[in-house]
Amino acid sequence: MKETSLQALYHCVYALQYHLVLVTKYRRKCLTSAMLAAFERLAAERCMRWGGKLIESNGEADHVHMLIELPPTVALAEFVGALKTGTSRRLRRAFKDELAAVYRTPVLWSRSYCVLSCGGAPLEVAKQYIQQQSRPLD
Repeated sequence: MKETSLQALYHCVYALQYHLVLVTKYRRKCLTSAMLAAFERLAAERCMRWGGKLIESNGEADHVHMLIELPPTVALAEFVGALKTGTSRRLRRAFKDELAAVYRTPVLWSRSYCVLSCGGAPLEVAKQYIQQQSRPLD
C-alpha cells in the first residue's frame, strides 16, 4: 500500500487530496487538446498560488478532471470559484475564435462542479482504527 505524503504548516500536518471535475456550460464539446494543455498550466499556477499543487489533470471535449492537493486553510468552494473564473477568462481570451463559435456570452464552465475527497485509507479502515482507540476508563 502506498504511504500518504504528509504536508505541514506551522500549526498542523495534513494530507488533503481532491478529485475535482469541471464541466463546460451546457456540456458543449468545445475543449480541444490545446485548450486542455493551457488549462493544465493555468490550473497548476492557481493551485500553487493557493498553497497547493496540481497532481494530475486530463479531460475530454466537455469536461476536465483534476487531482489536486490543497492546505486546510483553503476554503474549497472559494478555490473552485477562483479557478473557474480565472481559467474561463484566460481560455476565452486565448481561444477567442474557437469558443465564440460555441458560446455567444462570456462563459465556459457550468455553475456546478463535482469534488471528491481521496487519498489515505478507505473509510471503513479509518472507522475501524478510530473504534479501536484505547478510551480512558476514568
